[in-house]
Amino acid sequence: MKIVQLKKHKDAAWEYLSPKQTLIKPLVLVLGNRFMLEEASVFDEVKTLFPDGDIVLGSTSGDITSNRVDDDSITITAVEFEKTEFLIKTSNVLSSDLDSYKTGVNLLEQFPEDGLKYVFVLSEGSFINGSELTKGMNASVQNNILITGGLCGDAARFEKTVAGYNENPKPGEIIAIGFYGESFEASFSIHGGWTPFGPERVVTKSESNVLYELDNQPALDLYKKYLGEKSNELPAAALLYPLNVKSTEEQQSFVRTILNINEEDNTMILAGDIPENSKVQLMMTNVDNIANASERAAIQALESRSNKPQLALLVSCIGRKLVLDQRVEEEIEEVVAVVGDNTTICGFYSYGEIAPFHGENNCQLHNQTMTITLISE
Repeated sequence: MKIVQLKKHKDAAWEYLSPKQTLIKPLVLVLGNRFMLEEASVFDEVKTLFPDGDIVLGSTSGDITSNRVDDDSITITAVEFEKTEFLIKTSNVLSSDLDSYKTGVNLLEQFPEDGLKYVFVLSEGSFINGSELTKGMNASVQNNILITGGLCGDAARFEKTVAGYNENPKPGEIIAIGFYGESFEASFSIHGGWTPFGPERVVTKSESNVLYELDNQPALDLYKKYLGEKSNELPAAALLYPLNVKSTEEQQSFVRTILNINEEDNTMILAGDIPENSKVQLMMTNVDNIANASERAAIQALESRSNKPQLALLVSCIGRKLVLDQRVEEEIEEVVAVVGDNTTICGFYSYGEIAPFHGENNCQLHNQTMTITLISE
């Protein structure tokens, strides 16, 4: 496996982060600032650098490399595989009547399952229902194929996200990369580092990812009561106080971020489904807990491997980034300390992370987690 990384800041030239070398038919991941990715010249620039590459682009809430997180840049990670074949398929949620489940089914059904080891998903993140997307992907894969990835981001603006494959990125696009080969190895883990607090409340009315009532009271009113003065900073303040959800449908509790609020309906719009009759609690964290959780995820992902990782795909949540603030690199440093300096770090801050729970097979939508996938061949 050969890997080349470059970075470009606004109005600057491309800078090599690794030794320059020629790659044959590489997979080219282009992650970064949405406004920069929307510039008409960017795809052509990447195509000039890697003329025979398969180019996948996605907007982020911060692009990640070793010990560094940037907001106003684009990072290229180009990978030439020696023994691994990869196949890229796309779907667009705008072309399937906004049916996220159907989109997930259609996307994964495009992959021949014989020899398929792993699928990395880069999804639009502004209006997809990530819970339904993952359910659809699980339904179309029979052999419990590992699926990880994340929803694209747009800093903390939540205006729109874009993604693309071998073309300029656009809204609604979802890209899946399937990896095939006997020597290919992928391992993963996730951890959050958030702590529930306060009383448990029962979801008495919800529909998909819209939360109407907790304990038969308007959910938004109750949430504002807990936030106090911070309620004036909604919806941004909600990223610092997500919900811990215990559902009768899942063995493990999961975290849901509040993406937006509807004052008129007194509702909260979450990043994924929140089933009725589930129990929820507010959550909080600090810098040390987040950094420690990233370290645990890296250790756990490393423990289940046969070979040393060559590439680490990191997907962390915008809510974690807001908590870390000026110390955002600390959670990346914890990962690097575990996986080693010889492992290339490629990743982004997202609007939702896609991975199974540790020890399970079916992927889920997570919020406020660090998801690590380690790859080698």
